[in-house]
Amino acid sequence: MLNEIKESVWGQFAASMDMFKNALDACPEETWEADRKFFLISFHCLFFLDYFLTNPPKDFKSTFKYSIAEPGKIPEGQLDDIIPGEPYDKADLLAHLAASRQKCRNLIDGLTEDGLASRWIEEGEGGLNYNLVEMLIYNMRHVQHHAAQLNMMLRNHINSAPGWIGRIEW
Repeated sequence: MLNEIKESVWGQFAASMDMFKNALDACPEETWEADRKFFLISFHCLFFLDYFLTNPPKDFKSTFKYSIAEPGKIPEGQLDDIIPGEPYDKADLLAHLAASRQKCRNLIDGLTEDGLASRWIEEGEGGLNYNLVEMLIYNMRHVQHHAAQLNMMLRNHINSAPGWIGRIEW
């Protein structure tokens, strides 16, 4: 059963990451430059993709430069308190996605029966506390949510968006 779980989770998670990649690839440079929201959503999604793949989360070290806004002082237009340290281009984000995709594959490949039940616990008030499989599903849903946002933005800007990917083979 473990192999079926690993295969299923990977097939769906990889499909979500590929849909996100396809949306990034489909974004014309003029749209990328004109609508900062496309960048901010992409940065946010990739930052947290990597973060949620780190267990324990206290060991997270982003390759992105960033700062954390003080509570109540999030700049207008930002999605959250994680502020990009520089305006990354699409190539930077695609490289980050590729690294996170490999990190995800390695994590899923390395799952054991005991690992399935291990906890992903975020310290502090209101922190997340999930078993590892649920955290993978949570993370996958987060990626898919933002892939859909990017696709909607592409439809609004260029009247086109990449199609659905059902699953990726193991």
